[in-house]
Amino acid sequence: MSAASCLRSEDQFLCCICLDVFTDPVSTPCGHNFCKNCITEHWNSNDQYLCPVCKETFNTRPDLKVNTLFSEMVSQFRQEAQQKASSSSSEQQAAEPGEVPCDVCTGTKLKALKSCLVCLTSYCETHLEPHLTASGLKRHQLINPVENLEDRMCMKHDKPLELFCKTDQTCVCTLCSVLDHKTHEFVPLKEEYEGKKAELGKTEAEIQEMIQKRRLKIQEIKHSVDLSKEAADREKAEGVQVFTALKESVERSLNELIETIEEKQRTTEKQAEDFIKELEQEISELKKRSSEVEKLSHSEDHLHLLQNFPSLKAAPPTKDWTEVSVRPSYEGTVVRAVAQLEELCELKKVQQCAVDVTLDPDTAHPAFILSDDGKQVYCGDVKRNLPDNPERFTYCVNVLGKQCLSSGRFYFEVQVKEKTDWTLGVARESINRKGQITLIPQDGFWTIWLRNGNEYEALDDPSVDLSLKSRPQKVGVFVDYEEGLVSFYDVEAAALIYSFTGCSFTEKLYPFFGPCLNKGGKNSAPLIICPVNQTV
Repeated sequence: MSAASCLRSEDQFLCCICLDVFTDPVSTPCGHNFCKNCITEHWNSNDQYLCPVCKETFNTRPDLKVNTLFSEMVSQFRQEAQQKASSSSSEQQAAEPGEVPCDVCTGTKLKALKSCLVCLTSYCETHLEPHLTASGLKRHQLINPVENLEDRMCMKHDKPLELFCKTDQTCVCTLCSVLDHKTHEFVPLKEEYEGKKAELGKTEAEIQEMIQKRRLKIQEIKHSVDLSKEAADREKAEGVQVFTALKESVERSLNELIETIEEKQRTTEKQAEDFIKELEQEISELKKRSSEVEKLSHSEDHLHLLQNFPSLKAAPPTKDWTEVSVRPSYEGTVVRAVAQLEELCELKKVQQCAVDVTLDPDTAHPAFILSDDGKQVYCGDVKRNLPDNPERFTYCVNVLGKQCLSSGRFYFEVQVKEKTDWTLGVARESINRKGQITLIPQDGFWTIWLRNGNEYEALDDPSVDLSLKSRPQKVGVFVDYEEGLVSFYDVEAAALIYSFTGCSFTEKLYPFFGPCLNKGGKNSAPLIICPVNQTV
C-alpha cells in the first residue's frame, strides 16, 4: 500500500474516540476498532459497556482482543505517513524569525500554514493534512497562522473565548456568560466579527475619502500658486511699463512696488508650501492608518480584530481643510502705487489688459449694419427681417460683443468720431433684450453716452452729467471684475472720463454698443472697435 493511498483512506485508521491514528488497536465483539486506552477509559467512565460506534450494549465487560492484521496495517500506515511527512518537510520552508512555526514538527520547525482554534495548535502543510481529510477534524475552525494561541483561552476558566459580551465589549468563554456576565447581552464571536469588519470597511472608506480630499486640496493650492505666479508676473510687467514712462524721481517707487509684489509672492509660496507639507503629513498618517485598517479588516482572526478594533475604528486626528485656501490678491497694487501720477500712466496700465473684441451679429438689432470683420456698426434706415433669437435686441438699438468676462480684467477702445449720439459700456448676460430697457447698474448696465452732440452722461443711479474738457474721438472701456470697477477713458487726451466703483459682478459681462439711430444721416458714422496702441 502506497503512502498516497493510505492518506486518502486515513479515516479508517483514526480512532473515533481520540480522532487520532490508532495506538494499540483492539476490537470489540461487534467488530469495531479502538485504541486500547481510549475504549478502556470510555468504559471506566460509564455505567454501561456500550460500543461508541454501533451502540451495542454488552452485559459484561468484553475481553478486548488485539486485531493483529489491523494493527499491522496501522503500523504500516504510520511508517508510510512519516516517510511522506519527512519528504514533504524537506520541500517545505523552515519558519523564519517572525513567522509562526508548526507546533507538531520535531527538530526543524516548518512554517505553519494554519492554526486550529479548537486544538490551539499551529500546523505546517504536512501536519495540517488530517484537518483537511479526517471527518472529525474537518469541523475544527482553521485560521491563518497566529502565535500565542493560549491567549485565546479564558484566563479565569481555561476555556476557549467563543462569545462576545456586547455589554462590556469584551471576549468571554461560555462559563463567563453564565457566571460573571449572566445578565449581559452576548453574540457569537463570528457575528460580532462581521459587524466590526463592516465598520472597519466604512472607516477605510472614510479615510480614503479624507485622503482624496487632501489630494484635491493640494492640487487646489498648487493651482492657486500658479495663478499667483501669473498674477505676480503680470503685475511686475505692468509696473515696469508704467514706471519706466515716468521721471527718474519715481524710480525708487518702482523698486519698492516690485519688492512688495515679490514679497507677497514669496509669502504666498511659503504659505502654500507649509499647507502642502501639512497635508502630505496627514496623508502619510492616513495611509498608515489605512494600511492598518485594511490589514485588520482582512484578518480572519476574530479575537485579534475585536481586540484591535477600538484603536483603529476612528481616523487619526486631522485638520479641517474646507476653508483653507491660498488666494493672494495683487489687483490694485500698481494702481495704489501710482495714484498721484499722471493719468497717462493709468491709461497705459489698463491698456495692457486689451482684448480683441468683435461684434456678435446674433445680438444685433435688425436695423444694424455690421462690417464683415465684426469691428464696425451703424444703424440703417430699414429694419431687416432677421430671426428673433433670444439673444437679439428687438426693441432698443443695441448690440453686444462676442467676448465675455467672468473674472480678471479687460480693455477695449471704440472710435466715436463724427457721431452725435452713442452709448458704450458693458452689460451682464441676463439683461432684457426684447423690450424697453433702463440703462442703470441695477438692471445690469454700466454705460456712458453722448446725446445731441454735446451732452455726456454716466448712466449711474442717479445719472451723472459729465463735463469734459474735449470731445472724445476714441473711448477706452476698462473692467476689473474682482475689484468691481468699470472705467471710461478719453484715449487721445489720456484722461479718465468716469468710473463705476464698488460694483458687484456675479454674471458674465459683455461689451455693450449703442450707435443709436442715424437721425437722417446726421449720426450715420459707425462705431469702430480699434486696435489698442500699447506703446508709451
